[in-house]
Amino acid sequence: MAKSDSFFIRAAVPTTTTNFSQKEIDLGSYVNLGVTKSTLLRIHNVAISIADDSDPASQAPFLVAANSEEKISMQLTTQSQTAIVHASDKSVVASAALFIGNDTATALNASEMTDSLDVLPQMWKNGYLVGTDSLFWGVDCALGLNGEAKCSIVMECTLETATQASSVALALSQQ
Repeated sequence: MAKSDSFFIRAAVPTTTTNFSQKEIDLGSYVNLGVTKSTLLRIHNVAISIADDSDPASQAPFLVAANSEEKISMQLTTQSQTAIVHASDKSVVASAALFIGNDTATALNASEMTDSLDVLPQMWKNGYLVGTDSLFWGVDCALGLNGEAKCSIVMECTLETATQASSVALALSQQ
């Protein structure tokens, strides 16, 4: 398979109180399942950012109420979803969760955060090959934060050529 120079694909989804939100990432200009030769997308690296929706430098969404616990779950999938799915779902490329807790009497700067990377590696050794026309970046906030957060993803990618048979088999396995 011939490889291209790497490039970056970015997307962002804001949390919407306690609802699941998703953004379609159109890969139509990258992935092409042709008759004789196909082009596939290989994701080499995934990085995420979670920040205040209106002010990336602010701590506002993470200052949760006293004696509470919040969770933001994120997933990158090859199929549209209506909620966060398990890592065992064949459409999951990467997923992660951020837990925010506060066991003090005030909501000031007492919040603690921990992450659960699930299947969100910073980098795969050989990359993750994608044969679908879209990826879906989804976010679910289990409880309300002290404001809305924007969950962003940056993927380092390359393009590769493949035979029609192998690319169609890959695409079908990811749907």
